[in-house]
Amino acid sequence: MKRNEVQEDHCETWTNGRAPCIRGLRIPVATVVGMVADGMTEAEITREYPDLEAEGVHEALAYAAQAVRERELPLATP
Repeated sequence: MKRNEVQEDHCETWTNGRAPCIRGLRIPVATVVGMVADGMTEAEITREYPDLEAEGVHEALAYAAQAVRERELPLATP
């Protein structure tokens, strides 16, 4: 098992919700993906979360991509 892979079961977040998290770190995937979307580099993210490795960032992005692939997204009609 990889150290920073995404947990299949969900962890409790500070909002008392349940969200997929990086295994053992309780860092929600959405937090990492949001940081990337905000333009943060891998180095900036791992500096912000020292226990998170670069591999964990990649795993979070892969998990999010798979989650989106599994959903049916409505297409806009002209």
